[in-house]
This record gives sequence, C-alpha cells and structure tokens, in this order.
Amino acid sequence: MTMEGTVQSIEVSADPQHIYEVALDLEAYPEWATGVKEVDILEEDEHGRPTRVNFTADAMIKEINYTLLYSYEMDNGFSWTAESGEDITAMDGSYEFNAIEDDCTEVLYALRVDPAFTVPGFLRRQAEKQIVSSALRGLKKRAEGS
Repeated sequence: MTMEGTVQSIEVSADPQHIYEVALDLEAYPEWATGVKEVDILEEDEHGRPTRVNFTADAMIKEINYTLLYSYEMDNGFSWTAESGEDITAMDGSYEFNAIEDDCTEVLYALRVDPAFTVPGFLRRQAEKQIVSSALRGLKKRAEGS
C-alpha cells in the first residue's frame, strides 16, 4: 500500500485473535466507531468474512457513502480499498494485530483517504489522523470491554 496517509498504533489488553474478531464485526461499528452511522455487508467470502461492504459515515462536512473491498491476505490482519464513488476517489487502509506479551497486542492502523470533494491537504491529513486515532481508541475500548 502506498502510504502518504496516516499510520498509528495502540496497545490493547487482549489477544490478537479477539481484537481481529472485534475489528471484523463490521455491523457493530456504529456502536463504537466514531462517525460510522450505517454498515451494510453486500458480499462475504466462503469463511463468512465480509468482502464488499457499504458504509454511511458522518464526515463532519457532510454525510458520505462508500463501498470497501476487504482482503485477507495478511497473516496478522486485513486490508481494504474503496471502490471509486461519488464521495471517495480512493481509500486504502489496513489493521495489523501484533502480539507483544501475555494477552497484549499492538494494533497498527494505516489509512489514506482521497475524498471526491475538495478538501485542502492539511485538513485531509488532520481528518485522517482523527479518524485513525478515534478508531483505535474505540477498538481498544470495545476489545478490552467485551
């Protein structure tokens, strides 16, 4: 993935498999992922994992819709890329779950977003950072609390 985007990590007191399952429960995102209002799983693979998913999110400026295609080729996580649409020109992201000690995991989140509407570069990067940090905090809280 070409990364001029945002990469952040957080330590979570849970094992990698549990966090992976929480992160993959996309339909629950509106309960803990800031800004995500609706999730509609359009297609799944033979293992029941989402492969094509439509999201509705509150992007502060406006409500946006986008469809993500998920890939499970990583050993320790998964990645996604957006279909080009009305609100998003391009979006690439990934979660990595790395065990660091007993029941502790480093979660790495990478994200690059190119909105289809004009947003100054510095604002786009600031929005990416905000999305990534709030998603990591939400994931940590959800994984440690469940």
